[in-house]
Amino acid sequence: MLIWRHAIVLLIAIAALFVAGRPARSSDLGAAATILAATKPNAVDVALVLAVDASQSMDEGEQKLQREGYVAALTSPEVMKAISIGRAGRIAVTYFEWGSADQQVVVAPWTVIDGPDAAKAFAGRIAAAPYNNLQRTSISAALAFGAKLIDQGGFSTERQVIDVSGDGPNNEGLVVSEVRDRLVDLGITINGLPIVTKQGTADWIEYPPLDQYYETCVVGGVGSFSIPVRGMNNFGAALKMKLVIEIAGLNDPVQQPGIGRVIPAAGAPLTNCRYFE
Repeated sequence: MLIWRHAIVLLIAIAALFVAGRPARSSDLGAAATILAATKPNAVDVALVLAVDASQSMDEGEQKLQREGYVAALTSPEVMKAISIGRAGRIAVTYFEWGSADQQVVVAPWTVIDGPDAAKAFAGRIAAAPYNNLQRTSISAALAFGAKLIDQGGFSTERQVIDVSGDGPNNEGLVVSEVRDRLVDLGITINGLPIVTKQGTADWIEYPPLDQYYETCVVGGVGSFSIPVRGMNNFGAALKMKLVIEIAGLNDPVQQPGIGRVIPAAGAPLTNCRYFE
């Protein structure tokens, strides 16, 4: 099961969405979004890169649950509501799968989602794509590739987010925390969805719990947060919670003053980010 504090965060996030939407009628929000779209054709509330682990540690059953989770979450009423309450009323999103340092496969290219039809079309591309059987786990290369996609997208937005999910620590390529820091300096926020399903050991080395590793070495930037998935059966619920928070900016102190980030348990020791070197 997801730990209780994440369930509470989801309830708060969804409640905040509907409270935030009450002051203005939907017609008013739609009119504002139409005006903004006319003046800034590339304007979106967030440019969101979904970076998804498809390395050899993810078997076909886990990949299936992962894909189904993205399809269900992206078309859910909660995510549609999160998109609709934004100033532009639309987001730009792309989905790629990653493995080793030279393995990144774009499954669904940049798409502007402004309602259910666009969301279903985007999710349909993910569902229809063949599974990728990639090697190793280079989170650092995935982050760098995500930053490249953001640069190529050319969208007008104050929020650029890379949402990275995975079931193991970085074991190839550059040091992940160093790449993370470079991207944060560029104004990119990195959020994490660590899949905590395996023991923290690999052949010759033991590493700390993956949720702790992601908090210390992977996530960063304004409003950044990480939500661990404890078992693949919980993947869809955790993902939906995460998308609602980051699309609506509920964890961004600029977008939502007074709302703090999802923080790890107090007293957790710092993690070495140079494993497998």
